[in-house]
Amino acid sequence: MLKIFRRRFTCSTAILNGIPDLAILSAKQKEQQSNSNKTAIATLPTDTENKSITVTLPLPLEIKEGYLEIREVSTGKVITVIEVLSPTNKRTKSGRKSYLEKREKILQSDTNLVEIDLIRNGDKMPIMTNIPDIDYRILVVRSDCLPSAQLFAFTVREAIPNFTIPLEQQEQEIKLNLQNLLLEIYEQAGFDLTLDYNQPPVPELLVKDRELR
Repeated sequence: MLKIFRRRFTCSTAILNGIPDLAILSAKQKEQQSNSNKTAIATLPTDTENKSITVTLPLPLEIKEGYLEIREVSTGKVITVIEVLSPTNKRTKSGRKSYLEKREKILQSDTNLVEIDLIRNGDKMPIMTNIPDIDYRILVVRSDCLPSAQLFAFTVREAIPNFTIPLEQQEQEIKLNLQNLLLEIYEQAGFDLTLDYNQPPVPELLVKDRELR
């Protein structure tokens, strides 16, 4: 048998009379102070100058990562998670660690995963199969097919391939044309007016990829 003891700690307040650790006196009061008094004394200078400087403190950087979830209406169960990788996921140690932990939890559940990587630099997310280092990757994971998954790999010179969004086994999957969707967003947002294409891309393109088709 186990017993749980709950201990209570009380604190009492008492009035303490004695010599203070530090006293701040004017110059006149200091002269009147007895030599026998052992109190530590700090005097105020007659002409105080402000010697402070303005400094900047490091503030925590809050980064919000967005993702999409497809849930069952009746139960709220998450059927599919759609992740669009951000620079934080691939370029920072803490961001990558956080995402990989989330990815592992999804892969250990019965939830489908769509992982969209449209960032050329940074470490690619791990897979067991060795493939060439290609610019972009889209991974479609169906929970009932693990450890197998579909990988769509393509270069900057290729259009984004069409792929399907996995749902429940009895549901018809959704076909997604991500290329057309991004082109529509590009037009509506007016990115052709805000992006400076005279600036070199980061990372730089290979010579063959700089050539116009």
